[in-house]
Amino acid sequence: MNASAQPGISRRRLLRAGSTGTVVLAGLAAGCTAAREDAAGDAPPSDQPTGSSDTLAETQPTREAQYLPFEGVHQTGITHTPVAAQGLVAAFDVTATERDGLRTLMQNLTTESRALMAGEEIPQRDPAFPPVDSGLLGEQPPPDNLTIVVSVGDSLFDDRFGLADRKPVELRRMPFLANDRLDPERSHGDILISIEAEHADTIQFALRQLMRATRREMVLRWMVDGYTRGTNPRSGAGAPRNLLGFKDGTANLDASDEELMDRFVWLAEEDDQPAWAVGGSYHVVRQIRMFVEFWDRTQLAEQEALIGRHKLSGAPLGEDAEDVEPDYSDDPDGEVIALDAHIRLANPRTPESEESLILRRGFNFSRGFDRAGQLDQGLAFVCYQRSLEKGFLTVQGRLSGEPLEEYIVTVGGGFFFALPGVTDAAGHLGEGLLA
Repeated sequence: MNASAQPGISRRRLLRAGSTGTVVLAGLAAGCTAAREDAAGDAPPSDQPTGSSDTLAETQPTREAQYLPFEGVHQTGITHTPVAAQGLVAAFDVTATERDGLRTLMQNLTTESRALMAGEEIPQRDPAFPPVDSGLLGEQPPPDNLTIVVSVGDSLFDDRFGLADRKPVELRRMPFLANDRLDPERSHGDILISIEAEHADTIQFALRQLMRATRREMVLRWMVDGYTRGTNPRSGAGAPRNLLGFKDGTANLDASDEELMDRFVWLAEEDDQPAWAVGGSYHVVRQIRMFVEFWDRTQLAEQEALIGRHKLSGAPLGEDAEDVEPDYSDDPDGEVIALDAHIRLANPRTPESEESLILRRGFNFSRGFDRAGQLDQGLAFVCYQRSLEKGFLTVQGRLSGEPLEEYIVTVGGGFFFALPGVTDAAGHLGEGLLA
């Protein structure tokens, strides 16, 4: 069979692969007890420059199950590493109608999140009443690297709570972007809660406790859960694989590098933003459906050309190590890595594109199959950035029209703002916003 007659691979891509002397392979760049008792009543994966050349052994944080701190200038779950093995994001609509009700909601979320992350022992109650918890984790939840991040959506700043003049400047309702097919029932929301832990039962326990504590003030709108395989989201640390089979997040920012986080993730005092937002971060969630059956029938050479990395090793095409930075100046015509390959569009590695770096923290999801019998699988793309315009929206603009769009579609998610952390044991999330 000649090249032009082979299904799933173009003659142009085959010629390009042949020019490297072999078939090139690629990788997808892509509390308190009393309060708890009372409460009982596209962007597809991006590719970013590496921040260090340290070896894996030197850079992998100790993977020891522990209780993690709730208090801090920033919310712990945004940058804690290694990323836990399981993840869930859930969006809610606020049913409280006044600012005092919203404040109560934030106080209850804070109380419960603090207690859950600290692994507080569950108080026992008179059997004549419903128990204080679901019982999923026994008398005392074991340490499991549980983190909870609370973010707010654009809709929270409508006319219900008088907060319009306090909205972060770049926060907006997520628009339809190129290749989007957004389902309103899987999109947007007033509040977003992100939960990570090593085990699914810990996440389900936390979700039910949080919903139990806030059931008077908000209702669930949509959620998606999945797994990450718990790898470290930083360069050179062996990225996990997405459901297309490619390593995903190889060139992610190093979340332990405070200088990088200050530059690319956290809002600062010098930014033209409301004062309460300093220490927070713009938070994007995209539910990216992958047409995995179609993908599995595509030739390996075509898959790798679309992505720009070797599938097995994760190395850029023509290289032999995952953490090698591709040098596009030596390949101006895309003979090795196509000009429209995913990793090249996501991060052209130019001085101008450096300002669009983002911190990614997504996970794979699998939720059965659709009415056509096709697997409903994909990537919950999650990223944080100091500027929505310079970060996600710029990257997504470069990816618009990429050939990979034939295999993926974004069906939900939203734009949110991750609240600054709580530094005072008596404080609560959103305290500055609601002051």
